[in-house]
Amino acid sequence: MDLRLLRTFAAVARTGNVSAAAVELSTSQPAVTKQLQLLERRVGASLFVRGRHGARLTGAGEALLPDALDLLARSAAFERRAASVAAGEEGSLAIGFGLSGIELAPRAVALFRSRYPGIAVSLDDMSSAVQCERLLGGTLQLGFVRLPAPAGIEQLRLRKDRLALAVPAATAVPANISRWLDGRPLVRLRPARGPGMAEQLSRLYDELGCSPLVLQEVDDLQTVLALVAAGVGPAVVPATAATIVASDAVRLTPLRGKSASWWVGAAWVERSLVLDRFLTAAADAART
Repeated sequence: MDLRLLRTFAAVARTGNVSAAAVELSTSQPAVTKQLQLLERRVGASLFVRGRHGARLTGAGEALLPDALDLLARSAAFERRAASVAAGEEGSLAIGFGLSGIELAPRAVALFRSRYPGIAVSLDDMSSAVQCERLLGGTLQLGFVRLPAPAGIEQLRLRKDRLALAVPAATAVPANISRWLDGRPLVRLRPARGPGMAEQLSRLYDELGCSPLVLQEVDDLQTVLALVAAGVGPAVVPATAATIVASDAVRLTPLRGKSASWWVGAAWVERSLVLDRFLTAAADAART
């Protein structure tokens, strides 16, 4: 249905006069009459009784007017919503994060939501490799990943992370950590759960010339730290893990070595105004 015809119908019904409706619509009286006639032919019924004193709704006109007004209101609402979406004030973002973004991603989302409450954000935990697959597949708009990202994915460096030795707070940190780690049973994250971290650990152990043993494997970093705090065994974890464990329960000592640090960043495939605004929030969160 042509919304222009419905606007004419509503204006004539509201004013009760073709001439007054023409003034309201900034058009001519013949144009209003022609539009009414076209609308009546389309609906197959007369909508007004026209006379010297104006235009009065027929029974069909009274029946159809509420529907016309509803369509016009919904059209206006759509236009307002479309303008809001185009301005980046509404929309949605599907965001992923893994171990590398466990501290940064929630803070970036919280900051973004405070700035743009009309945009829906979903945040799901998955490895960097899975995030990159979904970014390329179009089911994820942004990921917090271990850099560098693979070909075909854009990236923005946000902050550096570093591996750290985690021990119970009351345990003294050894002077020679690499020698202390050699042959020592450690609690660790299951490699399939964090393949990027597993590769990072392997490179670091090769660089330090040590070969720790596996005491226990678990599926999430929180459990790793909980086992360390309980005295089950030490672990090597990202230094940013300090934000998810009580500061008085576990002591984290950053490890030295070229392979001990890496960049964490935002990754995406397709830019949009909403994504650009989130990247600004993520950069602000990283700086704080």
